Amino acid sequence: VQLQASGGGLVQAGGSLRLSCAASGIIFSAYTMGWYRQVPGKERELVASITSGGGTNYADSVKGRFTVSRDNAKKIVNVQMNSLKPEDTGVYYCNANFARLNNWGQGTLVTVSS
Repeated sequence: VQLQASGGGLVQAGGSLRLSCAASGIIFSAYTMGWYRQVPGKERELVASITSGGGTNYADSVKGRFTVSRDNAKKIVNVQMNSLKPEDTGVYYCNANFARLNNWGQGTLVTVSS
């Protein structure tokens, strides 16, 4: 299983970024795909997820600002992040979950400057 995340970078507060995660080695359409964020000293937390059926779930802190989407044909999950805040800073990890089996990507750093 490989999850290749991309799209992180440095952005000013109020700006936007789009993270993408390309998956291989899994039956992508069957998996719930998610984006998690981790900052030093804290546990990794769910930011957004999308089920195989297209249902979405967001952390309260990002509702209305982030949009998660998936393309099953291309095996890609994206998260569009708008109106970014300094507290959105962290390493973002792509996750693929199926039947309690978790697979993680390598993480991409997002830094939001104030």
